[in-house]
Amino acid sequence: MNPYLGGFILGLLIIAAYYFAGEGLGSSGGFRDIAMGSIQAVAPEYAANHPYIAPHVAEGHSATHTWLVYELLGVIFGAILSAVLYGRLRWTVGKAPHLTKRRRLYLALLGGILWGVGTQLGRGCTSGLVLSGLAVNSMSGYIGLAAIFGAGYIFAFLFRSIWLKPKNK
Repeated sequence: MNPYLGGFILGLLIIAAYYFAGEGLGSSGGFRDIAMGSIQAVAPEYAANHPYIAPHVAEGHSATHTWLVYELLGVIFGAILSAVLYGRLRWTVGKAPHLTKRRRLYLALLGGILWGVGTQLGRGCTSGLVLSGLAVNSMSGYIGLAAIFGAGYIFAFLFRSIWLKPKNK
């Protein structure tokens, strides 16, 4: 998709999210809600007595019946639908030539765990910070945008050599 058209559509989506749901976009909250719902299903007594989880799993309230969980499911199914429609759905592991599939999957798991911990320590993910922050003209959104892209360029430069490292012969 044309990136300018995609950005325009994303802008309309964030306006619609605020109008219909009363909150912005982000994915970490959906993962958090799914985790709390899972804890409630496996250990209901623990969930009911935990100070952070208890308000989200109180009687008559389902942690997994939230806007963010449905947004997350929409992103997952939308990505699959897009891949099917444009012939890009393949079951493969994207990796550097010198990495084994197993190592790549372990690194992806580690990265996902670090992302999950970081989003909860930072009280949200990058999409929530930047998209929702900029939509309401928040200074934190602008600072977050600069920090995310700045750190991304720095880490891409540093880790490029790891990804592109030639295979030992």
